[in-house]
Amino acid sequence: MTETGIHQITIPTPYAVGDVHVYIVKDELITLVDAGVHTKEAWEAFCEGLKEINLQPKDIDQIVLTHHHPDHIGLVGRLDHVDRVYGHELVNLWLTRDQDFMNQYLTFFNNLYDQWGVPEEFQDIEKALKYTLKLSTPSELTHILHEGDKIPGFGDFVTLETPGHAESHLSFYNPNSQVFLAGDFLLKHISSNPLLEPPVNQGEVRPKPLIRYRESMQKVLDYNFSEILPGHGEVFSGHQPLIIDRLAKQEKRANKVFEFIRQKPATPFEICQFLFPKHYKHQFGLTMSETVGQLDYLEDVGKIKEVIDSGQSRYVANHPISNGV
Repeated sequence: MTETGIHQITIPTPYAVGDVHVYIVKDELITLVDAGVHTKEAWEAFCEGLKEINLQPKDIDQIVLTHHHPDHIGLVGRLDHVDRVYGHELVNLWLTRDQDFMNQYLTFFNNLYDQWGVPEEFQDIEKALKYTLKLSTPSELTHILHEGDKIPGFGDFVTLETPGHAESHLSFYNPNSQVFLAGDFLLKHISSNPLLEPPVNQGEVRPKPLIRYRESMQKVLDYNFSEILPGHGEVFSGHQPLIIDRLAKQEKRANKVFEFIRQKPATPFEICQFLFPKHYKHQFGLTMSETVGQLDYLEDVGKIKEVIDSGQSRYVANHPISNGV
């Protein structure tokens, strides 16, 4: 139990990030914040965690979801007695497994990876998508949340839209206790990876996750958080210096990318290899998302531009090095 009386339950995942935390908030209703991943081990750990606080799955009245990733929505379908499920509207595409969106998801990444010079060995998007869906259970939101919304029976928590790690990401802030339910938005031990996503509607401009993540971090800089309850890692406080440090480190990495591109134009895949020579083969989706995030940022601040020639993207510095200078 945290200092504010919110109960944390830790659930194993098959992901490199390790265990995920879900939270039980007891108020007028018993609210589950996030729902772990759909595996036998996760369900057993979840039930055991409930037992330790004298609860059973049937006692949960409502579910609040921070974002759509499978380690946060996985067990919603196992709790099919719950008739109040809250989250961002984009979460529903994954809970319902909207087929049009899934087809668009595959098309988006296949086309983009071709354009970005990604070799075929890294392009098995369908396999990755099937694995993602395997780790969650079909369900559906009953209530869509927006900025500033309060949820009945969930105490004084207020919804904050905090996109970046996921376009669907929401966090929840209690202005009285100053507790912040952060999901994967703020983690103490690692910086959340802003992950690439397709636009909701085909033909729209894709979200720029790193830019969105920077905006979300800057948005909460002036908040006072007494306790930050994350989706992974330890409970912590003192988010302002953490955010300032992460923004600075991101800019440093972006400058590293810029200096590489100044030497010669490069594809996103070539830049990914440069940034993550030891990790890109084994964590391709994560490293590619991070790479493209840096490119989006540099393009946004006017340092580089994307040039597409014969269907192939290369990024060019607006102030390239010439004549050895």
